[in-house]
Amino acid sequence: MECLLEGLVAIFEHIGGVPTEIWFDNTRTIVTKIIKGGGRNITERFQRFCEHYRIKPLFMNPESGWEKGNVENKVGYLRRNHLVPIPRFDDLTEQNKQFLVCCETDMQREHYEDGNGRFIRELFEEDVAHLRPLPSVPFDTANYITAKTDKYGKFTLDAGKHRYSASPVFCESIVNLKITSASVTVLDKDMHEIVCHKRLYGSDHESMDWVPYLAYIARKPRSLRNSGIYDMMPQTMRLYMDSCESKDRGRILKVLAELTERTGFTSAVNTVNEAVRMNATDPDSLETLYRRTYADVPVLPPLDSGPDIPKQRIIPFRNDLQKLDAALHKGGAFNHG
Repeated sequence: MECLLEGLVAIFEHIGGVPTEIWFDNTRTIVTKIIKGGGRNITERFQRFCEHYRIKPLFMNPESGWEKGNVENKVGYLRRNHLVPIPRFDDLTEQNKQFLVCCETDMQREHYEDGNGRFIRELFEEDVAHLRPLPSVPFDTANYITAKTDKYGKFTLDAGKHRYSASPVFCESIVNLKITSASVTVLDKDMHEIVCHKRLYGSDHESMDWVPYLAYIARKPRSLRNSGIYDMMPQTMRLYMDSCESKDRGRILKVLAELTERTGFTSAVNTVNEAVRMNATDPDSLETLYRRTYADVPVLPPLDSGPDIPKQRIIPFRNDLQKLDAALHKGGAFNHG
């Protein structure tokens, strides 16, 4: 539902208005029952969405694919022209913006059914003139529900297929959720954000945000081994925490929380692995190893060993400090020690 509503809003905002009627297929996301005679029972959220934008939803006849053949052909056209080869990108939102630019460019051609040779852009602008104006307040397309967390402060969605972390502060309690097509945000009773996850789809089964857990146990380091947080840690991290001095554990956990917040839990685990290899069990060494691995330090070019740089003088004084004093004095420096 979130994907559908967000997609419709994106269309309305891009074309600058709202159609008076829109045809829909009989997807279960929208239609709960097909009534004899052509009526439809639709979901409450979709009903509220249509009322907000003053849309009249119309529906295809069941099992009548020929009714939307033109739409299917257009989907195929867009797939062949803009999705072959399969694009690779890091940000879906930015990629969608690029696709919209492609669609705008594609309208600069003649429509295949127009006998007067008019461009698609010209015909589209005639349709735009009949759109309803956008409402002054956009529809909130997010889904707001509650979930019960387990003893680890985690909850599941999608009939148990996907699991998300909340916080150890909210173990075995009710949390509020704000769900969009791209994110699952965990909220407390006052609707303040606790943590925000990228929404899971398909075979991705769990999303774990370690920052609240590490920050929580850093305040109570003595209870680490008796907490469920210790059991959830990777084995190398558990071994590392066992090898640390008791007095350092609180600060080390705080450092791990900071590293996780900066560049993710994987970077914190990699830093711990390097610390184990180097036998470095103090928090200062942990931070140094992290900076050496992940800090953005520019690579400086080699120094130009030109003729202006004096050659190195070798002073063979060994343990004779008088010879060293003499050499420093001759070079223009005085030893006042």
